Amino acid sequence: MFASIGRVVIFTLSSISHIFRPPFYPKEFAQQLLHIGYFSLPVVGLTAVFTGAALALQIYAGGARFNAEAVVPQIVAVGMVRELGPVLVGLMIAARVTSSIAAEIATMKVTEQLDALTTLSTNPMKYLTVPRVLAALCVVPILVGIGDIIGIMGGYFVATGRLGFNAAAYLQNTADFLEAMDIISSLVKGAAFGVIAALMGCYYGMQSDRGAQGVGKATKTSVVAASVLILAANYTLTELFFSA
Repeated sequence: MFASIGRVVIFTLSSISHIFRPPFYPKEFAQQLLHIGYFSLPVVGLTAVFTGAALALQIYAGGARFNAEAVVPQIVAVGMVRELGPVLVGLMIAARVTSSIAAEIATMKVTEQLDALTTLSTNPMKYLTVPRVLAALCVVPILVGIGDIIGIMGGYFVATGRLGFNAAAYLQNTADFLEAMDIISSLVKGAAFGVIAALMGCYYGMQSDRGAQGVGKATKTSVVAASVLILAANYTLTELFFSA
């Protein structure tokens, strides 16, 4: 276990060091911005809207036991922005992006494309890992922000359409209750989760065994590792931002 942790830490530090050293590959970076960011919008939007809608229904049903139905907009906003938005977006990115990166790089290793890059004096870490990590660092916070907004709107539509809330009052309560630290913590979590997802995909892709079985194992392990690390990082960051 300690050897595995050490390898991941060394890989992470090596990736960070390559970010600041030329050569740079802006075309690869731009492609990854699209792949990780733009093409992930549909799954992020659908996940967020249904989560926000279900959250509103659950809070209303639970609050009705204590005559506290009016807290629906406040709790939906805080729940989505602080926790559910970043975590669910992070897990969706792990499912969609981490698996894709790991499978792609593992296949490149099996077909000896990584060796070909080295033969052509191109560092695979610089060419493959750095653009993906930088792209995830840039776009996943944006995805988290969009997911937060869509999730809150999902709760808004259910509350106003099904539960009888006044639309203007719902939006006003949401805006009044959210604080700047809630939004900042959400975006910071998004950046951390994006880096974790990209790093795990690249690491397990490059460490994969030869053959189709190795590619499958690398893909599976990368998603599991990214998901667990995202949940662990979520607790750590929540403790950092909101501990008493």
